[in-house]
Amino acid sequence: MTLISRGISPQEDETRPDYANEAVFRRNCLPTRSYYIPETSVLLNGSWDFHLASTPLDAPNANSLNGVAWGKLNVPGHWQLQGHGKPWYTNVQYPIPICPPHVPTENPTGTYRHSFYVPKTWDADSQLRLRFDGVDSAYHIWVNGVLVGYAQGSRNPSEFDVTEFVNRAASNEVVVRVYQWSDGTYIEDQDQWWLSGIFRDVHLIAFPKESRIEDWFLRTDLDEKYENATLHATVDVLVKEKGNLTVKLTELNSGEVLASTKVSVEQSGSVELQLHVASPKKWTAETPYLYQTEISLDSGSKPYTVHQRIGFRKVELKDGLLSVNGKPIRLRGVNRHEHHPLFGRAVPMEFAKKDLLLMKAHNINALRCSHQPNNPKLLALCDEIGLWVMDEADLECHGFYEAIARPLDIPEEVDYDERKKLTFHKAAKYTSNNPAWKAAYLDRMESMVQRDKNHTSVIIWSLGNEAFYGDNQKAMYEYGHRVDPGRLIHYEGDVQAETADMYSYMYPTVERMVKLAKEEGVKDGKFEKPIVLCEYAHAMGNGPGLLEDYEQAFRDHPRLQGGFIWEWANHGLWKDVEGGAGYYAYGGDFGDVPNDGTFVMDGLLNSKHEPTPGLTEYKKVIQPVGFEFSGGKVTLENRYNFSDLSHLNATFKVEEFSNETRLLATGTLELPTVQAGEKGTVEIPAEALKFSSQKEVYLTVSLTLKHSTNWAQVGHEVAWTQHRLQHSKAPTGQVVLDRPSSDIRVISKGSLISVSGDEFVFDFDRARGGLRNWTSNGQSILNADVKNGFAIMPSFWRPGTDNDVPHSLPYWRRYGVDNMASQLRSLVIESSADKVVLKANMYIAPPVVEWGWDAQIDYTVTAAGALIIDVARLTPTGAFPKHIPRIGFNIHASKSLEQVRWLGLGPGESYPDKKSSQKVGVWQVDSVSSLHTPYDVPQENGNRLETRWVTLVDTHSHAGIRVTRLDGGADAEFSWAASRFSDEVIHAAAHPPDLVEGDATYLRIDAKVAGVGTAACGPGVREDLLVKTEEVKFTIQLERI
Repeated sequence: MTLISRGISPQEDETRPDYANEAVFRRNCLPTRSYYIPETSVLLNGSWDFHLASTPLDAPNANSLNGVAWGKLNVPGHWQLQGHGKPWYTNVQYPIPICPPHVPTENPTGTYRHSFYVPKTWDADSQLRLRFDGVDSAYHIWVNGVLVGYAQGSRNPSEFDVTEFVNRAASNEVVVRVYQWSDGTYIEDQDQWWLSGIFRDVHLIAFPKESRIEDWFLRTDLDEKYENATLHATVDVLVKEKGNLTVKLTELNSGEVLASTKVSVEQSGSVELQLHVASPKKWTAETPYLYQTEISLDSGSKPYTVHQRIGFRKVELKDGLLSVNGKPIRLRGVNRHEHHPLFGRAVPMEFAKKDLLLMKAHNINALRCSHQPNNPKLLALCDEIGLWVMDEADLECHGFYEAIARPLDIPEEVDYDERKKLTFHKAAKYTSNNPAWKAAYLDRMESMVQRDKNHTSVIIWSLGNEAFYGDNQKAMYEYGHRVDPGRLIHYEGDVQAETADMYSYMYPTVERMVKLAKEEGVKDGKFEKPIVLCEYAHAMGNGPGLLEDYEQAFRDHPRLQGGFIWEWANHGLWKDVEGGAGYYAYGGDFGDVPNDGTFVMDGLLNSKHEPTPGLTEYKKVIQPVGFEFSGGKVTLENRYNFSDLSHLNATFKVEEFSNETRLLATGTLELPTVQAGEKGTVEIPAEALKFSSQKEVYLTVSLTLKHSTNWAQVGHEVAWTQHRLQHSKAPTGQVVLDRPSSDIRVISKGSLISVSGDEFVFDFDRARGGLRNWTSNGQSILNADVKNGFAIMPSFWRPGTDNDVPHSLPYWRRYGVDNMASQLRSLVIESSADKVVLKANMYIAPPVVEWGWDAQIDYTVTAAGALIIDVARLTPTGAFPKHIPRIGFNIHASKSLEQVRWLGLGPGESYPDKKSSQKVGVWQVDSVSSLHTPYDVPQENGNRLETRWVTLVDTHSHAGIRVTRLDGGADAEFSWAASRFSDEVIHAAAHPPDLVEGDATYLRIDAKVAGVGTAACGPGVREDLLVKTEEVKFTIQLERI
């Protein structure tokens, strides 16, 4: 009973519980300090006893746990991912009634219990602390039956002094009661799963009782020439007697001492020290050079020493730009939520490290910790491998927008800035502009800054995300600049940059972004603050498009200092399905209502954190070297901010592309010295450019790492370019396969018209005016699709993408583009000795609406058994849509046509606004299935652009077809896609297991395809990359193999 009396009261305010009191967010917590786990620590992770109650009052009494039906739960982890409750996903909307600070009565409450011992090797009088690095969303802790403290702020650490409650000679028991909902929930409304529990490390830590270093803050400054440096150290010490405090700077690897200083310490408190360092190597994201700092306190019986890695760099606003070490930088970044497909936000560090290595390998140089401080260990990796980091406070209350906007019934198509004007000032009154919440807001800023202040990679603090703007953000800004003036502060919600050190925007069009760069905050042609895009190029599903457009704008307008792609990875959670295949689940898949569905699947990586085509595209677009070829020379533009190109090797090859690839020349290039931001030229050997060829010839130059780094091996490709040296001197379609000619026979019976030669038969449908079947040497090559009776059918539809869903998809469906059928108006047959021509006049139209295509399609069967399809007229009539997904043919081919080769862009998918990462070449896959891009949410995929020819072949009989385009001369190109899944199956599938293979190879051959854009959240397809509904003519040829 004596122990219990030394604990805190069950709640600070007798009238309401701690977890529903905005004024209570820490009770009996120690001040937040720099992340440091000493050797005298015990990691308490592992299997804990666990009990889940539906309300806090139903939770076990921490002082009377006998008879509790305990289960087991892994710590760190979330209880919803271990069989208790369900994951719940919302983007903006709150999943609970909006009445802050109150929370639902049904408030799932998890009670954890764990036993621990104090190591006998620890000093008997040491201070003992329990540290929790992340608990969602609020919690009380008991030690040996004593209520020790309370904390909230899910992604922030809390530390408790438990010295007087611990038995050093026996087993101890810690009990943690975790509340799923708390008043903190209202300001933790980030776009992610609602997941509860102890999801980060738990430590028991021992510190010396009477003489220790409590905390430290290391800052570096550079002189006006950015050459020599000063290391400023603020060290908080606890001493009982006079002693000395020493700060020593050494080389990280050799241990060589570069500078040292010592001061006398007579009392506890903060001590200021300085070290002057001549010409240290500077830290940047490109050159992440770190030193070791040793801080030692010699007071009392034992010296106490801590170590901190530090890099020398200076962050400032200079000439209105975000600058490091005196130079403006370009942010080529990503937003990264903490996510693991099995463990949620309890991400193992090896998994997180893989994320960072992938970023570096894909030319990404900046990380926004969206939308909360990440695992503290992550920042040490960023320091080491080199990433510019925007560290963001655990603060978002976007759901208040819905509370205001829904009653106003504001249409989603209303411009976002207009919606802001109507709602944001009202939404801010709930918490952001409410004095009662000021302390809670400040706590979240303080927790982030104090924990992460010693990480060199952190150059920007962010006040949070989508929390409107009010006095509480202003207070956070003032705290940040007062405590840490050496970093800039970001907040997108501060639209006018009243306090923020930069203007920040989400998902603007390129045109609007450029206009802002020219006008926002500009006076007399000058500006004081830069512009960054904290979110852009929404990477949901098949996308993002438009990356080249954004990057070009960044290059053209230095004030636009880049931004952060939304986002790094899909958040799918693995869901087993009884008796079936599992899948990566999204909102609603767990019965979570309300939810925001697939909006959690919007990353450059899939849910397993494997790259999607979007990441491959981003790597190419942001490559740090630009190329331009002219007159036998390649001009290199060094787009690094600090590095020259001496760390790269250059190679070239000259290739001829036709039916095969022929290497004409290859070699290495001696790169000139090209400083950051400068240009240099390298000459391609003259003999390599002296070739004799009638085919297409391309030069490819590749830049690779000269030496291995801590993020990639030697030979890793950093940048490349491809330049066409010569066009083909003969049209691709004139490369006729070596097939004997034969007499052509035409047999007409009922609705069937059979056109045949010695080794081939084409069956046409007289009633419908199209091809039913094609056989070669007795093997079916093309056959009729049971849905429409055609083997080849004009088509303007494809499955939707996530980016189509908000606007284009309903627009196309409104016009019936997904439900078009043909009407034959006339069919004329013309025969000659070497060919038969069937001229079909058709009207292709949907039901309900009054528009369609007036079409004349001429099918020519040659004596060699080839089929030429000439779209002689394709004219829209009536009230037609302005744009459609594509114009081409659906071809229903035999499933045995398995091996695919093509000359064109590859090896991956490409679209008009997402093609930079693909190279021209002769590519081959042995399975049609491998052409499918396995997006977590099935959708349109696998298109290949700029194709000269494509073949599909049966690997057993070697029979197949070769497709070319005849109109357009030597540069005739087309797009194509081949799949095992029909358009209907892909479009209807909610998850990959819903994809059922058809008994066919579904081939698309297109004259035009639309781009993909980013309209799931952002601008749609650029106007000139839409497929306009207008008159079209084109001709394709299918030859038998």
